[in-house]
Amino acid sequence: MAKKDKPRYGAWIIVGVLLLGLAGFGSGGLSGNIRNIGTVGEKEVSVASYQRALNDQIRAVSAQFGQQITFQQAQAFGIDQVALNQVVLLRTLDNEADQLGISVGDERVFERLQAIPSFQGAGGFNRETYRLALQQSGQSAAEFEANIREETARTLLQGAVVSGVPAPTAYADAMIQYVSESRSITWAVVDAADLTAPVPGATPAAQQEYYDANPAEFTLPEARNITYAWLTPTMILDEMVVPDEAVERLYNERIAEFVQPERRLVERLVYLDQARAEEAIARVNAGEASFEDLVAERGLVLTDVDLGDVSREDLRGAGEAVFAAQSGDVVGPFNSTLGPALFRMNAVLSEQVITLEEATPDLREELAADAAREYINDRTDAIIDLLAGGATMADIADRTEMELGTISWTPETSDGIAAYDAFREAAATVEQGAFPEIIDLADGGIFALTLDGITPPTLQPLDDVRDAVAEAWEAQAQQEAVLARAAEIADDILPLTGFETVGLEPAVEEGLTRRSFVEGTPPDFNSELFDMAVGEVRVIDAFDRALIVRLDNIAAPDLTDASVIAQRDALAENARAGIAQDIFDAYATSVQQRTETSLNQQTINAVNAQF
Repeated sequence: MAKKDKPRYGAWIIVGVLLLGLAGFGSGGLSGNIRNIGTVGEKEVSVASYQRALNDQIRAVSAQFGQQITFQQAQAFGIDQVALNQVVLLRTLDNEADQLGISVGDERVFERLQAIPSFQGAGGFNRETYRLALQQSGQSAAEFEANIREETARTLLQGAVVSGVPAPTAYADAMIQYVSESRSITWAVVDAADLTAPVPGATPAAQQEYYDANPAEFTLPEARNITYAWLTPTMILDEMVVPDEAVERLYNERIAEFVQPERRLVERLVYLDQARAEEAIARVNAGEASFEDLVAERGLVLTDVDLGDVSREDLRGAGEAVFAAQSGDVVGPFNSTLGPALFRMNAVLSEQVITLEEATPDLREELAADAAREYINDRTDAIIDLLAGGATMADIADRTEMELGTISWTPETSDGIAAYDAFREAAATVEQGAFPEIIDLADGGIFALTLDGITPPTLQPLDDVRDAVAEAWEAQAQQEAVLARAAEIADDILPLTGFETVGLEPAVEEGLTRRSFVEGTPPDFNSELFDMAVGEVRVIDAFDRALIVRLDNIAAPDLTDASVIAQRDALAENARAGIAQDIFDAYATSVQQRTETSLNQQTINAVNAQF
């Protein structure tokens, strides 16, 4: 007889333990009993601080990528560990400040509260705004003020560590000498037109020599030989029937695109109260101030007050006056959503009307493309079933609307289907014998592909590329001749010799620094220039021509010039800040090493799971 299975009590015991553990977190995730992820010294590390740090890090990285990243991606980048290290370091410093007796009083805390913009009302700091803001963030006033107190003490501690670092003036002096030292030069171009004899053509022996010496120039890259089937909306666009009623309905739904009423280009300057706005318009009307003056007085620029093009309805109560104004007129004050405001009308945008008849071709094509995409989407499941049944690319093309094709694909290929990113990604990774899948294209199309084989990098036979070899050899020979001719001319140029005496048209450049750019020179021009001695004449290879350069003068930076002084001070300050940061990092590391840290990884994992 078969043995009976024993009851699996162990599994139920594990489930029970997990449920008991999770019960401690409360029904609202981590907002119940567990509020900390561990301790640093005598300071607790709150769940909320870790959550905020993790959110901030994810937002920052998402902004760098230009799209929201998932928590799984954040973990792959190690962002969760960065956030954890950040909050642990801050609590380490809080603990150290507490141990050293560094603290601030209630008056200093209130000063900080008063400076926070989100707590401001019409008359400055507003306690009700403060209370509501904390309520929305889930914090109590006591918690928030304790955080401010600790942050201020932490700042005092950091300032005490780094404030005594002097600026490294010797370093700044040396750097400003290097960066701002300048050169004055005379230079001219020598090219093929300056040659005294034509460059001979490439003989067969010369071609063979060049071909043997430069095989990479004539080697085809690795190619992936691919068979594919694809279908795009464009392929079946003409088969889509679009009723006139659908075109008219879409036109009416988007009538705002085709019928736009008159609009105005407008700027709006908002004031805190009606009296100030009326005083400002009176000054404009009296000719005492321009609109630009008013904007500047508020510490703004015109881009800060630009509303762009707006309709009469957008302007609300100011609409009639603005639309009746002439270009450049300032009207107001009128109430706006932000308070009393003056408006300047800058230009009239006339009414624009595109009729149904004019819009029909584009709308019909748009609807046809939508219908084609929908048709392809409806057909995709059937095509997937065919592939699952073992159909080849040729079978798919025979039994569906998909078109068959082959391509010898390299990363440089960008024609036809290779213009799509999705195809290039698939072509680069597909393996021979892999099961073909339907992959979406950006325009709503689909494709599938198989890898037939890989052609390794191949050196083309000389006879197949003889023309290219001859052209490359002649270009190289011509450049060698140009450089040789430039060297002959340069030998006749002395420190005080005019370039004109040797048949050149010189250019003079003065005050060139290591960061200067001279148009028409190669990338290594500055390094060559700053390696020269005064009076030296040098020939520089500029790819398809040569440059003859004479260094006329070396000038030390003017240490009395305001811009040089400012640059020197910036170099000194940057170096000082770097040294100070290094000192603080060393100090923080030392404090962390002697401060006991205890973290609950299970709680941290639970916080991560919420993301």
